[in-house]
This record gives sequence, structure tokens and C-alpha cells, in this order.
Amino acid sequence: MPSPPHVLVVGGGSTGTGIARDAAMRGFEVTLLERGTLTAGTSGRMHGLLHSGGRYAVSDRESARECIAENRVLRSIADHCIEDTHGLFVARPEDDDAYFERKRAGLDACDIPATELTGREARQREPELADDVARALAVPDAAIDPFRLCVANAVSAEAHGARIETHTPVTDLIVEDSRVVGARVDRDGPGTATIRADHVVNATGAWAGDLAARAGVDVPVTPSKGAMTVTNVRPVDTVINRCRPKGDADILVPHETTAILGTTDERVADPDDYAEERWERDLLVEELSELVPALESARMLRSFWGVRPLYEPSDGPVDGESAAAEDPSDVSRGFSVLDHADEGRPGLTTIVGGKLTTYRLMAEAVVDHLADRFGIGAACRTAERALPGSEHPADLDRAMERFELRSPVARRSAERLGSRTEAVLDTDGPNPVVCSCEAVTRAEVRDAIEQAPDLDAVRIRTRAGMGTCQGGFCGHRLASELARTTGPDRARDALAAFRDERWAGQRHELRGEQLEQAAITYAMHAMTMHHDGDPIETGSTAFDAFDAGPPDTIGGPPTNDHDREGQDGD
Repeated sequence: MPSPPHVLVVGGGSTGTGIARDAAMRGFEVTLLERGTLTAGTSGRMHGLLHSGGRYAVSDRESARECIAENRVLRSIADHCIEDTHGLFVARPEDDDAYFERKRAGLDACDIPATELTGREARQREPELADDVARALAVPDAAIDPFRLCVANAVSAEAHGARIETHTPVTDLIVEDSRVVGARVDRDGPGTATIRADHVVNATGAWAGDLAARAGVDVPVTPSKGAMTVTNVRPVDTVINRCRPKGDADILVPHETTAILGTTDERVADPDDYAEERWERDLLVEELSELVPALESARMLRSFWGVRPLYEPSDGPVDGESAAAEDPSDVSRGFSVLDHADEGRPGLTTIVGGKLTTYRLMAEAVVDHLADRFGIGAACRTAERALPGSEHPADLDRAMERFELRSPVARRSAERLGSRTEAVLDTDGPNPVVCSCEAVTRAEVRDAIEQAPDLDAVRIRTRAGMGTCQGGFCGHRLASELARTTGPDRARDALAAFRDERWAGQRHELRGEQLEQAAITYAMHAMTMHHDGDPIETGSTAFDAFDAGPPDTIGGPPTNDHDREGQDGD
């Protein structure tokens, strides 16, 4: 009996993990390669909106229809990754009434459920909305956790026989007799390993052009930078969109205890090398404060940037209904599957465009293409098979009862773990909170380390280190748990990398209380763990220079007078 075709998927974001899952479920042998942790690219740097399609109902109706269809699918297969926040498109007095009507007509045309609200009705739903919000359209938007989603797809892919390799950069594609037959990767050094495959799938998003070029193929992907900022509070419980044509700073997405302000749109030459500019952060706060004034006084935890993979073929836009676009320069957010056999490079397929909401549909299109090419008749089942964590919803209810999950900490654990709650939390030992900001317990941390012994991998699985202190108070605790598996040296290195990654986003927000928080974190890490790197000289500290307290307490216990003062509470 011949062995199944081996598919090598490059890219560990939502599309790549979705392809790996679908292909493995249909009987392919699958290897997925990701140069960093899962979600290290665009999937881990987005605002986390599960689109209703409303954002594209005027400019790109084909994408809008795809979004509302996949919105419904993901709610059924990935419920533990989604918070059903709903969404509002809100209009201020200066916003164009004609555009509001075009938006409503577009929603109707795309079969996206929508309800028009007065400004007062919108504020009844969201009291923090500005007083001058004139009217709104309510749509079925939601918030989705991209980290949880990608990990669940990877876990499902592994359960069906796929091999997932993170921290494994592809250095080159192997071409023999004009055919792509595999990749060279870094394992123990540059290009030290070769992985041969029957077909390679390029699912690297904004980096798709770079990878394709290694096989001598041109894929015209333009990275578009989007800046986002994270608040330390959750001022709204609903996704808030500005009802106006495409522009910067027009969406606010609640997530867990925080909210993400987004976004900007700036074309960049290199998805790995672009300027981080302060004006973008200030623009987000200023513009979105017009919709939610509470943002003016909110504390910003960090800012970050992601890159959208915009596909711009020379023969014009793909997918979508460009005639409906409000801006002729708009690029469709649809997707395309490119078989490079048409360009003399069989063995290589690239998936470009799209967005996280349509990742499953994109994966289905790629694997349909592969199944047709290799004569495999198995149909796609990813729209019906729930992801790990959402497989057995009743398990969560039973776990809530068994573990008496009424406390905020336990409830948040259950929300993250879904149907895996009982399996993870059923421990005989103590289960203290390791990350207080995000209410992550030791059992969750150890479960994440078992899946991937890396602190950033723990973060994307549990949200540990993503709260107000940004890992300042919990990083060393996470490293202590990691040391049980990796040993102290690797755990120290992992803590340093984790601290640097968290700092990368915080340094743009050093003002007011956030500056105070950074100073506290620095002092703790410098003085207790020597992370400042200053040399320590034995005997150099003049302890006698420190304040020794009131004179009558030096060298002995307090006097009776002092005792009485303390007891009296003076």
C-alpha cells in the first residue's frame, strides 16, 4: 500500500495550522514548520476581531459574505476561543449619513443580521459611548483569541498524525528538475537539516513573497503595517467600529480584562523591518476617545504592530466586488490559492490574502486543491468537527460543578480551557495563582509547559504575562515552573527573552502610571535577580549608611513608649 503524500506547510499562524489540521484529517502526512512560536507573525499581532463581515459590507461584499459564513462556523467549532461581545457601527454627527445608509444596505445585501439603534439605545448598551453618538448599527461581531485558536488547530493536527515544529526557520526551498521537493531548515545550525516532501504549501502570510522567491517565483504580496494599543481596563463590552469609510483608528475590541485600539494602514517594504512611530499610538487614543471618552484617562499597557498580507497581482484586484469600494485604492481582503506549476514550479502552492476569520475556509481551499492534485477523495470535515477545548461543551458544565468554579480565577481558567478544564485542573497538589493579573494558576502553566517548554508558548496558551504588570510580577514564577522541565540555565535564558519581548511593547507607553509600573518592575528585576547587569563587588555596599530608624531603637527593642504608641495605633 503506497504511503500517503507528504505535505510540508510553512507558517504557524491561523492559516498554516488550519491547513495542517485539515490535511491531516484527510489522510495526508503533514509537517508544519514555524520559525518562532505559533502565532509569531500576523496571527499573534492583530486586534482579535471575529468579523461579522460588517467592515467589508460596502467595499468588498464577497469578503463580507465569507466572513459571516465563517463567523457562524467558528462559533460552533471554536466556542472556547470566542467571546460573544456583539458589535456596533457608530456614527457621530460629522459622519456621512449617506455612508451609514450604504452600510445598512450592504449588510442587508450580504445577509448580515443588523439592527439600527438610536444614539440613546446604543448608550444603553454601552454607557461609555460619547454623548454625541447619533446612531448605530448592531451586528454579530465577536472577540476571538488568536493564540488559543492556533494552538487548538495545532493540537488537533497532531492528534491526526501531523508533526508541528516550532523554532525551525526555513532557510531555502529545494528545487530539483524545476520541481520544489522540500526545504532546508535550521535545527542545530543554519541549513543543517533537509525535509523532503511531495508538496510544499507557502502559508507565511506577509512573508509569502520572500519564501516564494527562494524557488524563483514572484508572489506580489505587499505588507501593510497596522499599529495597535492595549489598555489596562475594559471600557466597553462590545466591539465598537466607526461607521465611516476605511481609515485609521476606527475600531475598539474588548479582550478579557483589556481592550485593543486599532488600527493604522501603512504599506511597508519589509514585514520584519519597519519604523515604530509614536504618532500612531497617539492617533489611536485621540481618534477613538471621540467614540469612548474614557480612553482619554485610561492607562495604555503596550503598543504593537502587525502586518497584513495584501495580495496585489498586476492584473488587478482578486475576489471581492471592487465596483462597490468607497476607495479605488482598496485592496480586497479576499484570498487566492496560487499553484506555481503554472509558472514552471510544480510542488509549490501559496495561499495569500484573507484574514483570521476566514482562515478555516482558506485552509479548506488549499487542501481541496491538494486532494484534487493527489487524487484523494476525502472531504473536508473541519466545519463540523469541534476543536480541542470546544469538543464537549457539557464537560465544562460538569467541571464547573465539580470544582465549584465560582471564583473569578476558576471561571477564567474554565473560559480558557473549555472542555479540557477538568483534565487540567484535576490535580492533587496545591494550585496557586502564578499570574495574578490574568488569574492563571500553576496547573494551567504546567499544562502549557508540557505542550511546549517555552515561556512565550506559555503566554499564548494561558495569557500569563499579558496583564497590567506585563510579566513583571509573574515572569520569575513562570520561569521557576519552566525550570522543572528545562533546568535552571535554560529557564534563565527563557526569562530574559520573555522579559525583552514584553518590554518591546511597553517602551512606547512610558508615561504616568505606566512609567511608575516600569520603574517598579525594573527595580525588582535589577535588585533581586541582577537583570541590570551591573557588576557586584564584594563588600562594596556601605550598610552603615542606611537609615537605622529612631535613635532609641538602635541596637535593641522598642521602648515601652514606642510599644504603647504602636498598640494604640497612633
